[in-house]
Amino acid sequence: MHDDRSIVEHRLRRVLKDRIQPAVHSTPVPLTIERWEAPGEPVPVAEGLAATYVPAAAGDPWGPAWGTTWFKVTGRVPAEWRGRTVEAVIDLGFDRQMPGFQCEGLIYRQDGEAVKALNPRNDWVRIGEPAVGGEEILLYVEASSNPVLVDHAPTYEGDRLTAGDEPLYRVERMDLTVFETEVWELVQDLEVLGSLMTELSQGDARRWEILRAIERCLDAVDLTDVPGTAAAARAELAGVLASPANASAHRISAIGHAHIDSAWLWPLRETVRKVARTSSNMVNLMDDHPEFVFAMSQAQQLAWIKEHRPEVFAKVKKKIADGQFVPVGGMWVESDTNMVGGEAMARQFLYGKKFFMDEFGIETNEVWLPDSFGYTAAMPQLVKLSGSKYFLTQKISWSQVNKFPHHTFWWEGIDGTRVFTHFPPVDTYNSDLGGEQMAHAARNYQEKGRGSRSMAPFGWGDGGGGPTREMLVRAERLRDLEGSPKVTVEKPSAFFAKAEAEYPDAPVWAGELYLELHRGTYTSQAKTKQGNRHSESLLREAELWSATAAVRVAGFGYPYDDLERIWKTVLLHQFHDILPGSSIAWVHRETRETYARVRAELEAITAAAQTALAGEGSDTLTFNAAPHARGSVPAGGAAVADPSPTADTVTASTRTDGGFDLDNGLLRITVDARGLVVSAYDVAARREAVAPGLAANLLQIHPDFPNMWDAWDIDEFYRHKVTDLVDVDTLALTESTGDHAVLTVARSFGGSTVVQRLTLRSGAKALDIETDVEWHETEKFLKAAFPLDVKADRSAAETQFGHVFRATHTNTSWEAAKFEICAHRWIQVEESGWGAAVVNDSTYGHDVTRDMREDGGQTTTVRLSLLRAPRYPDPETDQGSHRLRFALAPGATVTDAVRESHWINLPERTVPGDGSSPVAPLVSVDNDRIVVEAVKLAEDRGGDVVVRIYESGGGRGTATLGAGFPITSVVETDLLERPLADAAAYVLTDDGTVELSLRPFQILTLRLGAGG
Repeated sequence: MHDDRSIVEHRLRRVLKDRIQPAVHSTPVPLTIERWEAPGEPVPVAEGLAATYVPAAAGDPWGPAWGTTWFKVTGRVPAEWRGRTVEAVIDLGFDRQMPGFQCEGLIYRQDGEAVKALNPRNDWVRIGEPAVGGEEILLYVEASSNPVLVDHAPTYEGDRLTAGDEPLYRVERMDLTVFETEVWELVQDLEVLGSLMTELSQGDARRWEILRAIERCLDAVDLTDVPGTAAAARAELAGVLASPANASAHRISAIGHAHIDSAWLWPLRETVRKVARTSSNMVNLMDDHPEFVFAMSQAQQLAWIKEHRPEVFAKVKKKIADGQFVPVGGMWVESDTNMVGGEAMARQFLYGKKFFMDEFGIETNEVWLPDSFGYTAAMPQLVKLSGSKYFLTQKISWSQVNKFPHHTFWWEGIDGTRVFTHFPPVDTYNSDLGGEQMAHAARNYQEKGRGSRSMAPFGWGDGGGGPTREMLVRAERLRDLEGSPKVTVEKPSAFFAKAEAEYPDAPVWAGELYLELHRGTYTSQAKTKQGNRHSESLLREAELWSATAAVRVAGFGYPYDDLERIWKTVLLHQFHDILPGSSIAWVHRETRETYARVRAELEAITAAAQTALAGEGSDTLTFNAAPHARGSVPAGGAAVADPSPTADTVTASTRTDGGFDLDNGLLRITVDARGLVVSAYDVAARREAVAPGLAANLLQIHPDFPNMWDAWDIDEFYRHKVTDLVDVDTLALTESTGDHAVLTVARSFGGSTVVQRLTLRSGAKALDIETDVEWHETEKFLKAAFPLDVKADRSAAETQFGHVFRATHTNTSWEAAKFEICAHRWIQVEESGWGAAVVNDSTYGHDVTRDMREDGGQTTTVRLSLLRAPRYPDPETDQGSHRLRFALAPGATVTDAVRESHWINLPERTVPGDGSSPVAPLVSVDNDRIVVEAVKLAEDRGGDVVVRIYESGGGRGTATLGAGFPITSVVETDLLERPLADAAAYVLTDDGTVELSLRPFQILTLRLGAGG
């Protein structure tokens, strides 16, 4: 038998494309078209419907970048079409290969009811089934002309302030047609069988059976009368379509889905419309297909529909009640998980799950994060504490070097918590349920012989229209088809329950799920990252002082509504293309503006609470929001600060080489004439921190032109070339008060300048470094290096509610792939008995390397990634002024690093008031390893105090928790502040304290009854 498969494949492709598919919509009759250009931003639907329209026609250009054009489409169904199925085909000028990344439309009736969306793979609207003939047609189309920005070329089209005003699209057609049902069914038959045939092996008899059936089918089609011969052609395929799947066939749970990035190559306002379009499509599809199940994550997106399109929300809510529209995820948005702070991650679950419960009465069990850029090892505990059971992602399949060894497994976090996890082996969250993808899922599935199930989220994402009717009939044909996996459309909960029951002893993966790609997202768009970190810190302060004032000061009202609104704003901007810096210029411009408003609001809330607490007086009270005491000021309290009686005066002296020595009795710092730190001596330990012959706080610049994803990626070859910034413009001792000394260093390089202020304070065991950069580089990478005289086989990097260890060596490809890593407020390295830390106030990207020296010692170099300058998708990424703060802490343990990092992120505030009445902490613990992460009032507004603490050292810890108010009860809760069924019993002692015992990295949330 000769292999004539290629001949049949070519014949099938051409006949489908040129004859059969065009025959689905027959006898087109042009509709009458009118148009109206909305000025500026999108207008309310009522305004669009009431506008004055002018004549238009197919072929007309329309749509400048980010514009909105309204089309009014009218016509009449011909009388002779009575009894036929009639559809309007409205093609705005789509590129069929890019659903979700170009123009889109939403169809309305005259009364303003949304009907369905228009997309490249979904350009029809049903008019009558059957038509009666003579019906008047009146439809409105709100069409958005989003520019195509997917080619990775630098462009200024990514912001409406810089985009051009030339039309981007041309109306292709707006016709009334007869929908030929039998022809459409023939298309689906041929596409399913054709794609299945190509995936079967040469020696598989099933392949040849399908091939011969397709040959007979194509022979039966009269290319001059496709509608008249479609039924006969389908009959030739009936036999192969009826052949059942093998009993051992892989089982695929197909979940309707439309992954919509809450911002990316479009601004937030356009996502609001994308979500409304997609939801309208899904409701429309559910009306015709009661078996269809669609999963939607991101509470924020449903909240947008509720706010902006209440009539669409009402339809969605009904479909949720019917069980077809399924909320999943349990988070406010599909956030980044590398950089989001611990408390913010808790609030993602609090506000996300609360929205689903309040609006729909649904407890979501599946954490749904298919597209985030790696997953923190703190996540399993957070998932469990949110009341969820399962975790899903797909992104790890993008890793460049190492293939992840499992698709179904138990994921173990830093505290030992495990969560049942699935990676769909279909390797996409936008499946079309085609034969190639289904076959790939079955072949790729790594649990063969132990498990037999996987998931396939299907549908066009990012506003591409979601699942289509074609996908649903593919699923129906693949339900039980020989040669194919068995495909069932069902809820995610059904898949997870079956998969866990089938494979309860799945393997365990411990630690983070590191994505070996997109490492540049730890650094791109520094102001976005800084805005996030500062907002998290400001929210901590605002809640702490407001709760303290609400409990202590009569008549002070806790700002529940303002804090919730601000939290949701911050959570939104933690979306996995905003916080990582991978969105267009418009997104990050608005983000910077938003963070400025958030800062102003939170500063005002904090000031109001502190003023109420300080009382009347002329003394200066120092407020300390950090979870560790600062000298005479307690953690979470306020007092008149007294200079530490044991602190030495800071001395500063000039060196003969032009440099300076700084000394506070704890640290001796030597800065050479280049303005570089060549010595950081730990006096108590008699230990030098800086590696011999090297210099710390060394700014280094690299070329940065990754192979593909500019804002997303850094490739390891960037290290092949480095320029040390050692030339100095000025070096001077600018302050020396005894309490502190400041050295100021100025440098210039390329088109940029940098001014650093190195400050040593009395009583401090860290050298503070404030860095002002005027950054005007392109495709460059700025790092700050700290070569340390430490032999460290691993680094410890802060993550949510703890830290992770990563190897500093490259023994395996897994370790070598982690050439850029994420840390939150600190990173620490140590050898037995001594270590050092680098802390920061807004930097996330780091790298840690080690080198052998000629003297036999080993240098471990910690570097902070300060700034990048990619040109796509924002050609002006990071250009301009930046202020970054970091510090070197010689001799620091992990506990010291935790303390120093809180101090740099939560600076003291001074307020005039009554110094005779210090503000005692509302909540306190007596063990520095047990960290108070948040103090707030309960979400139910009952007046109780909620405190969240965690063990920070990675070992068991005990502490006594005290409160500055009478505690009437102590209840352990989950992240949603609901009592935990398996909680430990906490007993109040006679003095009103609570004894605590925590596991390594345990997160503990306590609700403290606030007695009168």
